[in-house]
Amino acid sequence: MLRLVSATSRFDLEIAVTDHATPNLPSRDFETTSRFYSQFGFEQGWRDDGWMIMKRGELTLEFFPHPEVDPLTSCFSCCLRLDDLDAFYAICKATGLPETCMGQPRLHAPKTEESGLRIGALVDPDGTLIRLIQN
Repeated sequence: MLRLVSATSRFDLEIAVTDHATPNLPSRDFETTSRFYSQFGFEQGWRDDGWMIMKRGELTLEFFPHPEVDPLTSCFSCCLRLDDLDAFYAICKATGLPETCMGQPRLHAPKTEESGLRIGALVDPDGTLIRLIQN
């Protein structure tokens, strides 16, 4: 909880600040990464030579430069927990990304897993696996 006290007001203001975590993902090239995620509604919140932050509503992805990452062997991943998985997936599919099991970037259609969760996937140009999970 963050508490702000005004010297000119009788009222105190309390703002709930929730803990959260953000994935830190590799990028061979920030410009390529930015263009890729912008297709899905992400916008740059911060960028310099050593860090880039992309935001879409309450979703935040952070990227660090890793020009030598091999998309074919990368084991980086994260999960996006979405209120409307189908709508987000439709946006991804509308960009022309292929639904396939090889290559990158690519999509994997959502399906109900043994756990009962509906999960799809997006693999970005750097080989990062982004699991798309229905809340």
